[in-house]
Amino acid sequence: MQCLVLLIALFILLIHASASSCTSRLGIGLESAAIFDVLTYGAVGDGKADDTQAFLKAWADACKASEAQGIPTLKMPSGKTFFLKPADFRGPCKSKGITVQLEGTIIAPQNSGDWTRKDRWIVFSGIDGLILTGGGQIDGQGSVWWKACSVKALYFDKCNGLQLSKLRHLNSPRNHIGLNDCDGVQISDLQILAPADSPNTDGIDIASSCNIEIMDSVMQTGDDCIAINNGTSHINITGVACGPGHGISVGSLGKNGAYDTVEEVHVRNCTFTGTQNGARIKTWKGGSGYARKISFEQIVLIGPQNPIIIDQNYDPHGVINAGSLQNAVEVSDVTFRDVRGTSATELAIAINCSGGTGCTNVVLEQVDIKSAVPGKMTYASCNNAHGEAKACNPVVPCVAH
Repeated sequence: MQCLVLLIALFILLIHASASSCTSRLGIGLESAAIFDVLTYGAVGDGKADDTQAFLKAWADACKASEAQGIPTLKMPSGKTFFLKPADFRGPCKSKGITVQLEGTIIAPQNSGDWTRKDRWIVFSGIDGLILTGGGQIDGQGSVWWKACSVKALYFDKCNGLQLSKLRHLNSPRNHIGLNDCDGVQISDLQILAPADSPNTDGIDIASSCNIEIMDSVMQTGDDCIAINNGTSHINITGVACGPGHGISVGSLGKNGAYDTVEEVHVRNCTFTGTQNGARIKTWKGGSGYARKISFEQIVLIGPQNPIIIDQNYDPHGVINAGSLQNAVEVSDVTFRDVRGTSATELAIAINCSGGTGCTNVVLEQVDIKSAVPGKMTYASCNNAHGEAKACNPVVPCVAH
């Protein structure tokens, strides 16, 4: 009987060992076959040699790879600094998903002759199921270009199902991240950093895109932390710490009489620290279209200059003749709820709507904005807005109840 038990136990151990060995060999095989390391394609990673062609060759092979041996992964290893000129990573790819694992650092050119184009640096286009992650860094080295360059650092066009996470973005020459014509995007755990006086260094610009989630990120920029532009809908922003910067902005919309639309934008559990603006909607005089179903809730204010602002008469350069323009982008169904903290200026709430169209169903609930300056009081200004205010400090005259 004891011999039989020992034989059975030995048989089980042999089966387990065999299975483990197969699993181990299979896992190693899949991993090695699915990874396309830029170093094996000739990238140097010393911050000086041009690694652009190595990246593009590695991408071409990764994009052509099937899922048979695992999801293809383009890898930029840690401990390396890769110098990259403007580059396009294009799809569609053979696999239903593809990962870009950025563990090292990518740096932009500082020599004008290396900018083979002047509008975008790194572009991903026409790629479904793209995952860009890895804990690495994208450094636009923008201080050289802030007075003369309009290059967007990282641009996604027609990338549905995009996931962008766990990266550090520094000093873009212009916008750090741009989304255009994308559907189903998740962005999380980013750091976007540029000095407060760096021009046009928006954190994330969104246009013609829908079903976007932005979560748990830090954005310190010289312009909008997040800008939500024409053709955009169903945007959820949660857990973003913004500041310095120009706040989270819907717009601007309707420039040069354009018909622009934005709807279903919801900002929740965000903090504005020392920003120029907090929660903002801005539409140009003479434009058309709509900005509707927008909410800012559970917002913490730490000394922004304009905590809450709706400007339906946006005209920063004062060149539009208001008397000749009757149209306006319709602003409606806007809610500010549970917004609390301090304002760096006495004007804490500014709602400036057009005389012709006005703003409708503007709701302010549980808003309490005090002055950041001891002994000062805050106040609100309000023109041509319709809606209601409940438990709101300061009082908003045209919607007060």
